[in-house]
Amino acid sequence: MDGKSALRARLAQPGPLLVMGAHNGLSARLVREAGFDAVWASGFEISASHGVPDANILTMTDNLWAARQMVPAGLPVIADCDNGYGNAINVIHMVRAYEGEGIAAVCIEDNIFPKRCSFYAGVARELSPIEEHAGKIKACLDTRRSDDFLVIARTEALIAGWGMEEALRRGRAYADAGADLVLIHSKSKDAREVLEFARRWDRPAPLVCVPTIYKTTTADELAAAGFKVVIFANHGLRAAIQAMRSTFTTLRREQRCASVEDRIVPLEDVYELIGVPRMKAEEQSYLPAGGAPVGAVILAAAPSPGLGELTQDRPKAMLDIKGKPLLQRQVEALNEAGIKEISVVVGWQKDAVDLPNLQRYDATGSEGEAASLMCAEAVLGRRTVVLYGDILFDGEVVKRLLQTEGDIVLVVDRSSTERPGRDLVHTTNGIADDGRMLAGQRRDTLERIGVDLPGANGEWIGMLMLTPAGAQALRDAWHARARQGGQAPVHEAPSLARASLPDLLQALRDEGHPIHTIDTYKGWMEVDTFEDYRRAWSLVR
Repeated sequence: MDGKSALRARLAQPGPLLVMGAHNGLSARLVREAGFDAVWASGFEISASHGVPDANILTMTDNLWAARQMVPAGLPVIADCDNGYGNAINVIHMVRAYEGEGIAAVCIEDNIFPKRCSFYAGVARELSPIEEHAGKIKACLDTRRSDDFLVIARTEALIAGWGMEEALRRGRAYADAGADLVLIHSKSKDAREVLEFARRWDRPAPLVCVPTIYKTTTADELAAAGFKVVIFANHGLRAAIQAMRSTFTTLRREQRCASVEDRIVPLEDVYELIGVPRMKAEEQSYLPAGGAPVGAVILAAAPSPGLGELTQDRPKAMLDIKGKPLLQRQVEALNEAGIKEISVVVGWQKDAVDLPNLQRYDATGSEGEAASLMCAEAVLGRRTVVLYGDILFDGEVVKRLLQTEGDIVLVVDRSSTERPGRDLVHTTNGIADDGRMLAGQRRDTLERIGVDLPGANGEWIGMLMLTPAGAQALRDAWHARARQGGQAPVHEAPSLARASLPDLLQALRDEGHPIHTIDTYKGWMEVDTFEDYRRAWSLVR
């Protein structure tokens, strides 16, 4: 059901229809969240949000743009259209534009152009002739495409001080012209004026009121008197001004974000309100594999005995290589491949890891790489590149990895097959029977991985990619062993706590989970010894 039909249906139900003012898409969503029946696209709020008086300073286009942002909130939108932005010809254009954008109803008042806000004191105020405003009402009705698009006629006779008889005369004329509803406005501090108007009302058109000034009167009381629609026209903006003023003043004085933490919503609340979870779900459903958001986890928790004094006060990921920490070079390469959400698992000399925009996970006390990765399992719910914190690599390697299908995909260097103490692999199709390498092989299947691996046909470079399903399989393998106490060997490791990533991957492979590989031919290096460090200085530009 669209907004027009929903508004018409709600008017047919018993009880008052409660409407809340808004000035943009966000405030309209808050109106929906609070449980109101419809949104009032308030000219007062929209003008104020632009920093100008409510005096026809904004154009119809400005107001329509604001109102159309409210439609996706999912409630019927009733647009405050001032005096129709001109005469009947302007009104015809207005109705076509507003109805075309999905607005459910428009309200036009009998102020002359340029109008003045009803509550501005000491300003010139004049009403248009009754016949002219009745003509605008007829123009609205003749122009609308659907009878569900409602036209509300608003009279400012009480605001202008022209008395009850004039207010009734105008209201009746507008109802006789065909207005679907009639809004009687008042700036009296109690409800006696509008209650008298309702008592003397003798037309079938339902009544609308805006109790901004007679603020102690309840909606139920107004409904009992004959009002069908009650509009709380500008309280959202006024509440926001008070909250922002207080927050800004405190921040200016304290100059630290924590000083206002108790009066602002968490960012996650904003994300939920504006539809970020839905956007993520749509990305996963419709974007190609390479287009979905990808994160990265860098494992940088282990000490580095091979580098001696160089890593006494820092992990090797923070070693300076020609003016930049190794970790920064990794982050830049990941960024170049489009990966912005990066986490780092720290442990040894963790305070030295001080790069900005990284989510930190503390693995202090963890012995093996698998345990370190599990410290960051909270971020493994999306496609994730996992890598060691001591490798330098060409960004093209990451880009190729992101284009590869498979729940678990390892990057394998085919130029190295016999380096002792390294993570060697044997894959299904890596080397032909006569020993020749198929270095151009894009995708292969892992058979074995480990330090002691006769017949290896490649070396894992310390980088892999996990889909959410692949990460779940890895987590399940870890937690299943943890529930059993974790004391049993895991591949080459004596226990789960000391298991490396290759140990856990091989255990997963032994259970029948497919693990894929892609090739590289050099294009990376490990910084694990002093000789590696010297070589990195000589090779990095």
